[in-house]
Amino acid sequence: MDFSKFLDDNFEVKDWVNNAFESQRESGTSVDQCATTMVMKLQMFIQEVNNVLEETSQQAVLNLPRVLREVEAIKQESLLLQDQMKMVKQDIKKVEQETSASMQKLLEIDTIKSRMQALSSALKEADNWTTLSADIENVFQSQDIHMITDKLAGMQQSLIMLKDVPDYDERCQRLETLKDRLEAMLSPQLIAAFNSKSTDLAQMYVKIFTDINRLTALHQYFHKCHKNQMLQSWKTIVETNVDDTIIDWLPEFYDNLLSTWHDQMKWASQVFKEPLQLVVTMVTEVLNSMDPSISSCIDSLLQQKTDTLQILIDIKQVSERFAKSLETAIEAHTHDTTGQPYIRHLALAVYFPFRSYIKQYGQLEQKRLSNELDNINMDESDIVDSVRVIGESVSKLFQHVKQAQERCILLTDGSGFISLMTALQTYLESYCKEFHRVLVNLREKCREGITDQDEWSLFQNSLRIINTCGELILHLNELDDTLISEIIHLFGKQHLPPVSPTSPWQPNKQSSSSVNAFHDFPALFLDEEDQTKLQDLVIQLKGDLSSVLEDLKSRFYRLSETSHKLTYDIVFTLPRNQLRLFSEMEIWSSKSSGSALTADLPTFSLTPLEYITQIGQYLMTLPQHLEPYTTQDNPALVVALKHGKLPHTQKQDVSEHVADIWLESVAMGTMYLYKDEILKINDLSPHGNKQLITDISYFCNVLDDLGLHPSQEMTSLLELLKVTPDKYDNVDSTIPETLVSLVRKMRNISL
Repeated sequence: MDFSKFLDDNFEVKDWVNNAFESQRESGTSVDQCATTMVMKLQMFIQEVNNVLEETSQQAVLNLPRVLREVEAIKQESLLLQDQMKMVKQDIKKVEQETSASMQKLLEIDTIKSRMQALSSALKEADNWTTLSADIENVFQSQDIHMITDKLAGMQQSLIMLKDVPDYDERCQRLETLKDRLEAMLSPQLIAAFNSKSTDLAQMYVKIFTDINRLTALHQYFHKCHKNQMLQSWKTIVETNVDDTIIDWLPEFYDNLLSTWHDQMKWASQVFKEPLQLVVTMVTEVLNSMDPSISSCIDSLLQQKTDTLQILIDIKQVSERFAKSLETAIEAHTHDTTGQPYIRHLALAVYFPFRSYIKQYGQLEQKRLSNELDNINMDESDIVDSVRVIGESVSKLFQHVKQAQERCILLTDGSGFISLMTALQTYLESYCKEFHRVLVNLREKCREGITDQDEWSLFQNSLRIINTCGELILHLNELDDTLISEIIHLFGKQHLPPVSPTSPWQPNKQSSSSVNAFHDFPALFLDEEDQTKLQDLVIQLKGDLSSVLEDLKSRFYRLSETSHKLTYDIVFTLPRNQLRLFSEMEIWSSKSSGSALTADLPTFSLTPLEYITQIGQYLMTLPQHLEPYTTQDNPALVVALKHGKLPHTQKQDVSEHVADIWLESVAMGTMYLYKDEILKINDLSPHGNKQLITDISYFCNVLDDLGLHPSQEMTSLLELLKVTPDKYDNVDSTIPETLVSLVRKMRNISL
């Protein structure tokens, strides 16, 4: 039985018991016997532990007096040590007080000694300079480069001590002249060593140039040697493949350059202390010295082609693959690809040819989108066909928008989003203008053909136009959200310090960007002004700016408003036509409807006239024509209605009452027009008054059946029509005086 498990920090009683039973079960022992044996062993183990604890406690009690005596002894020794330390401190203080004057004199003597030693060294170096300067010509004639190097290093060391002599500048100039002579003597051998990749010779020359403080010049020889080879390789590729374009030349050249990178890094690591910076600078100089330049080759290709953006994207993707290969190669030697200036210079050299084109990206994209818009058909001779092509234009419109976003990412890596938004603004504004022109044409076609076509067919087609407006608004909102999310995703976590290159490959030295040099696309592609604009936009989006297409949204909202007005005018045609000559109807001024007895008949015996029954039947059929567009979930129609500004409607939840809002708008519009036309009646006879009461009551019943209520003015008007002339002066005082006067005049009731 394993009792060691009791010492574990995570001891589980159940697990231990189960394991113990499991081991006993394998031996064939019964459960009861196993439990009895286990309890007995545990009791024996407990007894054993108790015995050990008791023995340990007794020993601790016996040792306690001895421990206390030792503690007391340590305390006494500590006090004694403290007293001795105080005595030593007093002795030191006494010595300092008694010997301070002597120490000061010793310091002064030491200073004098140091100055005399410095003077002696200076005199020796001056003498050494004179000796070396006299012998240097003989040493140069010997052609012994090691001896020459030693002499120049000695003169250099002597010159450090002679910086205060009057002819110091002349001596420096003489030393630099001598170094130039040695460098000129070694240059052919240097080139040969670099070309043959002789490690021993190269290491020797590194030591020589380090000793004479000319290591930078050695690096320049290295750059010049390999740069010329790569530039000649580029020229050969271009001249050999005259029928090809830069899209074909660049991959081959980049492959050669990358191969040279790996070879030189492997060799330079054995020779130089900082091989990475050396080779990176060499590649940078190659990219900046190419003849013909990448920019001129791109210009030549663009003059032959029309699809400018796609060509630029294809070329940029070639450079991008090269940049990623360089980035991977550099990360194999260093993880700091953010703060090293020479790496930023390389990244700028790779992407510099695209800076001028990305500056024009907005114009290029705008031209491309304008051509795409010209290919979208939005108008036909027939109304139904016009409505259909308008609906089909939405998907085409935003498909081109999506393609423009993809081009922006591929060409500018998001740094051209501001230019993209400007191009999209122009593109969608042009679409809005064309859409509005089509709506004007449709209005004219409806006016011309409204007597020949079914009003309900026109109404349903106009509802489809409204649905198209809703789809436009939904797509625009989605586009707005996409642009914001992409800008925040790409640049929200980046610090965007403006880069002001004094040359195509020199970033601002104060730049403290923490972004990988090959991924800092705003610095790679944009000038300082455009970087500032992008940075300001990011700051605003991370603040309280919720939309980057607000002006476009307003235009689309107005488009929806215009479409609703067109639809409203179509559906309102019958009520308007029925009421056009309403006030001039003879029934209002007639004394009877054909019999003298008719004038004395009660109001309920009259029936509504045809004009009002047609209006009533028209309003009653409106819900069934709206039903196909409102019974199913139609977010486009809802969002269009939200910005449609239908007249005569109260604020309510648009998402749940689309049909009700339309019904309310048309019915209330009819009621207000009806009321205005009633007030235009000049002479209302008693019979005409009763007929009018019948018609108004019928209309109010229709409103009630539709779940609507007449306005207060209509109710007051009906009340004024019902009151008898002798009680007219006692009408409700809450009724406006103007309305009371108009009805009095209309009914010819004297004051």
